[in-house]
Amino acid sequence: MTDEMEDLKRRLVLGRKSVGRGVYDEAAKSELVALCRQPGASVSRLARECGVDANQVSRWLREHGVGGRAHKTNSVVTPAFVAVAEQPSSLVKARSGEDTVAVMDVQARLPNGVAIDLRGVELRIVGEVIEVLERLRCSASTKS
Repeated sequence: MTDEMEDLKRRLVLGRKSVGRGVYDEAAKSELVALCRQPGASVSRLARECGVDANQVSRWLREHGVGGRAHKTNSVVTPAFVAVAEQPSSLVKARSGEDTVAVMDVQARLPNGVAIDLRGVELRIVGEVIEVLERLRCSASTKS
């Protein structure tokens, strides 16, 4: 264990309450959370080195808006939608009475694996369709 970790461990735990719960220094907690946020850092290893339960450190991470036990430094958060280059061949002109209306096909795959394929969506409402798809409640746990 490095001298920095020894110093952090010494400053972190101020004492124990009568029920056995720890009393922790706020500045030292923030330092430990910052260490846990470093790329490649192991929350459980850092907690063990500081003499604190890993679940407690995970709670501090959540309180600092980081995540907690599920926090992985090498994971990549993907947005719900990604930019797609519009291909001129995907646009089709359809006759609507006397006016020509530009339409396109819209395809989306939801986190639970459901694929949505909409054909002939008018360009003027494609943005609205995407906003509706974005608001759909969809749990990835239902993925089959």
